Amino acid sequence: MDDDQIRNRIEALEGEEKKLRAEEGAAAETGHDDVIQRDANRLAQIKVELDQLWDLLRRREAARRAGKNPDDEQLRGEGTVEGYLG
Repeated sequence: MDDDQIRNRIEALEGEEKKLRAEEGAAAETGHDDVIQRDANRLAQIKVELDQLWDLLRRREAARRAGKNPDDEQLRGEGTVEGYLG
C-alpha cells in the first residue's frame, strides 16, 4: 500500500465515521438502540483502523527520512497500535 492508497483509505474511513455519527445521533433521538450499538461497534473498528493507517503513514515517512525503503513498513496489529502509552 503506497502513501496515496493509505490517505485514500483514511479519507474513506473518516467519511464513514462522519456518516455513522450522524446516524447514531438520529437513532438516539428515535430510541433505536440496535442502530446505536451497531454503529458503536463499527466506530470502534474504524478508530483502530485509522490508528493503524496513521501509524503506517508516519513510519513510512520516517523510513524515507532515514534513507530506507518505505515499502518495507507494514501495517501493525491492533494490540501494538492501541497499546501506545504516549
